[in-house]
Amino acid sequence: MTLKPHRTLTYSCLATIRRHLSGISTWVKLDTNCLTTRTRSVSMCTCTSKQFHHTTTHPQKGKATDSDIWNISGFYQEEFQRKISKLEEPESEAKFSHVPVMVQEVVKLLHPKQGKLFIDMTFGAGGHTKAILEENPEAQVVCLDRDPLAYINAEELAKSYEPQQLLPCIGQFSELPGILKKHGISPGSVDGILFDVGASSMQYDQRERGFSLSREGPLDMRMDNGRNPDGVSAADVVNHLTGQELKHIIKKYGEDPLANKISHAIVSARNVSGRISTTKELADIIENALDGTIQRDKLSRKSHVATRTFQALRIFVNDELNEINNGLHVAYHYLRPHGVCVGISFQSLEDRIFKRHFHGIDMEEPKNMTSKQQARAMKDDHQKYSKELIQKLLKKRWIPVCKTAMTPTNSEVNENPRSRSAKLRAAIKGLDS
Repeated sequence: MTLKPHRTLTYSCLATIRRHLSGISTWVKLDTNCLTTRTRSVSMCTCTSKQFHHTTTHPQKGKATDSDIWNISGFYQEEFQRKISKLEEPESEAKFSHVPVMVQEVVKLLHPKQGKLFIDMTFGAGGHTKAILEENPEAQVVCLDRDPLAYINAEELAKSYEPQQLLPCIGQFSELPGILKKHGISPGSVDGILFDVGASSMQYDQRERGFSLSREGPLDMRMDNGRNPDGVSAADVVNHLTGQELKHIIKKYGEDPLANKISHAIVSARNVSGRISTTKELADIIENALDGTIQRDKLSRKSHVATRTFQALRIFVNDELNEINNGLHVAYHYLRPHGVCVGISFQSLEDRIFKRHFHGIDMEEPKNMTSKQQARAMKDDHQKYSKELIQKLLKKRWIPVCKTAMTPTNSEVNENPRSRSAKLRAAIKGLDS
């Protein structure tokens, strides 16, 4: 396999990586008139007192204009033309086949009706969007994805429908307000919003994207496929951070108890052999360091010892947890009262964010208490807390559709093994909010 020569990491790029670890995270603050951003440290907690602090974000580099959203020239134009031509190859349909997860449950929960407006926050190959439009051919769907190849898929699919019925959009969750404003979609007007987070099957199946352990490719993992030329890749992280910084990433975002041993092996390997450039090189380094170790996932299935490290790097590189947190604030702002939000996740860190939002648990609440439980506790100390604050906590922003997460049926898991770790949560936007 031919690899591109690696780029020299500039000082500003290295500063970007280190700022990921500086305790700054961006999330969305809701306003009655508009959405603004502010910096705030986000922490997520398990049911125990142990805290996992999500502190990764890219520093803001100025707001993108509409023309910047899809403006590719020079090398990048040639690069995307090459990727488009690959999609047109006869084998591409089998290579990039994608089966949408829990599609029947999604359609049932969103309950499309004539004239409704929906947002697919993670378009991918378009499986869920197609199902929504099959249920209601009159529906309008905004299709968002940060991956340029998914954007191309959406543009192709849009040709099969009426003009403006399927709106392809490229960008991150946090960029959605500007995109919707461009299309004349106002807050409080959307009937249903869907999240299907994490890397898609299409991304895992493309070796050049660097997501998969089983397919050798460049150590990249950027979901935007290099749309942002200043974006940080997994190779940048692995080759330039200290052992302590790598340990922090692997432990927090991979939840790997062997993070110290893995980070030490990575630093030792790059000191001896030079730059780590491919997925296979990284996987082999971790496998050799943990020779004889058997790891299992949350479902007690045997997994590759490098799986959690790859997960951690992917989450870190793409700022995934902050983006989900941002996206849920944006979703709440744009949904109409009684609008439905559906979230599908594939690992505990993602699911924890959906759970906390839908059940009214503050992201910084260490005791995993819902807003109602906090209000009850405050009533015992009424001198310290005002009646207005207690009443505010009692108002439900979200009404969960079910108390626990839904999972795929056995028949779906048999037909699509990749769905086995999926969890689906759904909530209705409350009136008293």
